[in-house]
Amino acid sequence: MDVADWAVLLTAATAAGWVDAVVGGGGLIILPTLFVVMPGVAPQTALGTNKIAAFSGTTAAVITFARKVPMQWKSLVPAAALAGVAAAAGSAAVGLIDRDLFIPIVMVVLVAVAIFVTLRPSIGVTLATHPPTRRKALLVLGISAGLIGLYDGLLGPGTGTFLIISFATLLGTEFVQAAAMAKVINCGSNLGSLIFLGATGHVLWALGLAMAVGNVVGAVIGSRMALARGAEFVRVVLLVVVIGMVLRLGWQQFA
Repeated sequence: MDVADWAVLLTAATAAGWVDAVVGGGGLIILPTLFVVMPGVAPQTALGTNKIAAFSGTTAAVITFARKVPMQWKSLVPAAALAGVAAAAGSAAVGLIDRDLFIPIVMVVLVAVAIFVTLRPSIGVTLATHPPTRRKALLVLGISAGLIGLYDGLLGPGTGTFLIISFATLLGTEFVQAAAMAKVINCGSNLGSLIFLGATGHVLWALGLAMAVGNVVGAVIGSRMALARGAEFVRVVLLVVVIGMVLRLGWQQFA
């Protein structure tokens, strides 16, 4: 790769870190860029290299959010560990499953998310009047971490978005709080996937570490903006990113 290629990848990693910190979906920026710059790269290698940047960025976002947002660590840490195991299992199955089958399903879910958030403007902007019981909260965390963590290992893009929507709709959590919780779970799933892909030789470490620097910068800026501007800002960015993901996946599927 030449200097221009490195510049493109570092810029993409920074932008992805910002998007991921606010609403998730940064993988739809980094992964296509990797395939454009390195057309011969294997899908598992692109995914593994991206996971270095993604894990670094989500870790930075967690630290930034945790300084301002109350975190239920006793619930979130086990959920993050579960997401890590599920993501590792998903990454192990990448070569066995036709990922094209997932794209239409993900597109339908994303369209439903966009419609739901548009028609229910109070979701994620105001707190639930009746907070969920601890049992329900643990159940939602566990199921979300397991299923979405598995998806993260298989495909990846939009993981944070799905987590935020799950917490906002099922737990009545405000978007900024939901984003903070999502980063903890996503940190676990990124680590689990990275460990598996790294152990099986599907990581370009030098490139991934360089991209991690840009991703961390973007993540810190994005999380600080989310904290400063509040839930309505996150809601708007969420809708924009969801629409962008639908268009990107549609182009990938049908072009």
